[in-house]
Amino acid sequence: MQGKTAIITGGGSGFGRETAIKLAQRGANISVVDISNEQGEETVKLCKELGTDAIFVEADVSKVEDVKRYVSQTVEHFGKIDLFFNNAGISGSGVRTLDCSEEEFDAIVAVNLKGAFYGLKYVVNEMLKTGGGSIVNTASLGGIVGMPTLGPYSATKHGIVGLTKTIAGEYGRDNIRINAIAPGTNETPMVKAFPAEAIKAMGEAVPMGRLGQPHEVGNVVAFLLSDEASYIHGAVISIDGGSAAL
Repeated sequence: MQGKTAIITGGGSGFGRETAIKLAQRGANISVVDISNEQGEETVKLCKELGTDAIFVEADVSKVEDVKRYVSQTVEHFGKIDLFFNNAGISGSGVRTLDCSEEEFDAIVAVNLKGAFYGLKYVVNEMLKTGGGSIVNTASLGGIVGMPTLGPYSATKHGIVGLTKTIAGEYGRDNIRINAIAPGTNETPMVKAFPAEAIKAMGEAVPMGRLGQPHEVGNVVAFLLSDEASYIHGAVISIDGGSAAL
């Protein structure tokens, strides 16, 4: 990936940070996009320590002007976009679907689905100018199966799967390769905030008997973005310890 440029949304922590590190280790320049300035800048620091160039762009992906800005600032700094990890998302408060407020439903759709759509719209347009690129969208186990108490989240992640497959059909001949990942429950900062008993129970519910680690997701994303995955297109890759198999 030497000399390639990657945009990573939600790059300040979790899957985004781990993927940024994996890509930087392979020589890619990184544009870290996150709503948290502190976390985003820390990821930039980690990437630069690996000898690559990196910038941070603070953005709320639910706002189309912010999306246009992270795309334009990346192009201004690096000259092009080769790789895109379309990853930023939120989960919700964990209530039964019909108890979810309209405001919360709209907020989850705005970040998870519209934010991903905006990113695809403006990043793909730049990739078309330079001969193509590779994209990975973050769906979820909840984009393959239902997730009680996370209905709006699950609905948006099913939407991500639909966008991925459709765009694969539309832009494959333009040398734009797109896939999605469907992670299960991982030990991200959000999950680590749960009570210890809850974390233990979540791990025991997984066929492999444990939760995933963000670096395990980063490994798969880095592979899918690389030329080693050159004939994987329109796929949804489960990274869930076997949870979707049940």
